Amino acid sequence: MDLVSIKRALVSVTDKTGVAEFARALQDEFGVEIVSTGGTAKALAEAGVDVRPIDDLTGFPEMMDGRVKTLHPRVHGGLLARRDVPEHMAQAAEHEIGMIDMVVVNLYAFEKTVAREGVTLEEAIENIDIGGPSMLRSAAKNFDAVTVVTDPGCYASILAEMRETDGATRYDTRKALATEVFRLTSAYDSAIWMYLSDYRATPFPHEARFRLEKVQDLRYGENPHQQAAFYRFVDSKEHTLARAEQLQGKELSYNNILDTDAAWTAVREFTDGPACVIVKHMNPCGTAVAEDITTAYVRAHEGDPVSAYGGVMAFNRPVPGELVRAIFDNGQFVEVMIAPSYEPEALELLATKANLRVLATGGVRPVGGHYESRAVEGGMLAQTSDAVAEDPATFTVATDRAPSAEEMEQLLFAWKVAKSVKSNAILLAKDFQSVGVGAGQMSRVDSARIAVEKAGDRASGAVAASDAFMPFPDALEVCAAAGVTAVIQPGGSIRDDEVIARANALGVAMVFTGHRHFRH
Repeated sequence: MDLVSIKRALVSVTDKTGVAEFARALQDEFGVEIVSTGGTAKALAEAGVDVRPIDDLTGFPEMMDGRVKTLHPRVHGGLLARRDVPEHMAQAAEHEIGMIDMVVVNLYAFEKTVAREGVTLEEAIENIDIGGPSMLRSAAKNFDAVTVVTDPGCYASILAEMRETDGATRYDTRKALATEVFRLTSAYDSAIWMYLSDYRATPFPHEARFRLEKVQDLRYGENPHQQAAFYRFVDSKEHTLARAEQLQGKELSYNNILDTDAAWTAVREFTDGPACVIVKHMNPCGTAVAEDITTAYVRAHEGDPVSAYGGVMAFNRPVPGELVRAIFDNGQFVEVMIAPSYEPEALELLATKANLRVLATGGVRPVGGHYESRAVEGGMLAQTSDAVAEDPATFTVATDRAPSAEEMEQLLFAWKVAKSVKSNAILLAKDFQSVGVGAGQMSRVDSARIAVEKAGDRASGAVAASDAFMPFPDALEVCAAAGVTAVIQPGGSIRDDEVIARANALGVAMVFTGHRHFRH
């Protein structure tokens, strides 16, 4: 059947947005009988809608604190009966089951309930909807004859269609609405399953289900011939990239999103002062901490101004107008900026660069506390995020000479930056500024050579960080020859003694952290 007239609607909603107006229009314009339950019936009656109580339809009272009210043959028979099968209609008539042409239902807010701090198991269980999903599934199964509505946002379009068709709905509309029902009930059941199975009690359960919602289609993937889209986890936390608000600019590309995630992750390593990180191809080419956020940007840009051109910038403090003017003064082309917020003057200036993508997160989350995942062909890898409590008091001074207090401050800065550099990573830092970055090389000594070359004269008096142990003295020798005075690394190589002996011979202080920070 294409057109199906609506004569009776069963309305039972948790989200009452617009429901009174919708029911009144159904009743006043099309003569639809409105059947309703509990709080919804009361709200409709108070709004002037003539409501038939559910117990009048079923001949059975609501009971057990509302747990049993719509689980009745006169409800589900009215939804599931096939209008084109004479035997169904005869049985309906025999048992005085009237047809229900429309169901307007949304579910108890289970996910919102269990997201509250301190929610009890009893509260969670009482917010498991039984009648709602049952009615939705019955109506959706019989979408050939029944219109099922779950989203208040659909009320206006359904009324518009009924006005065009003299009180009926079209087949394609009913099928689309039914399809949405099965998406909704599937997600709802998954949320209950995850909660009751203590899904988060173990990092990696035997079975994992990820609920994602599409943020946007992307123009293409890493390359123009690849299709792509951006999804976020339904339960993703605030102040994350997935929840950031884009204030202006072109749509984010696949590569923009990857670079922005790398930049936002890196800048949040610094909690004690204003920091700026500039990322190019997922590596921090410029990082600095300073007394104010504008100076942090200026010094991050100075770290590698050539690579910074066309990069992504992240800030851990609100962006003022003077910072934007500093970017303009440098003539720097910027793909994306991400920060907790922007001052009005900054937004006015940024608006003159219409294509610049500007993202606001609303705040800064601590590093860690989430899971990282990466697809491989036919499967997926998952791991906890790289966040460990690294107390310098637990570090080991491996060499005869201990780093000075000033050197140790710089080593700690370098260590935080190196964590965000692709392996093999060697990072040179001086005065809370990265001055040379060697990233992603197949041998660590090549990363050291690149870092030293990038740093130039600034390598003299700098410190170095290595994201994993130095398997040979060669990378150390390259850094020392350029003037590096101290090195921080995890330690743990079978040749640590050889590397330590060479550091002692070169007068370089070396600290072992005990933690590796590979980033593939």
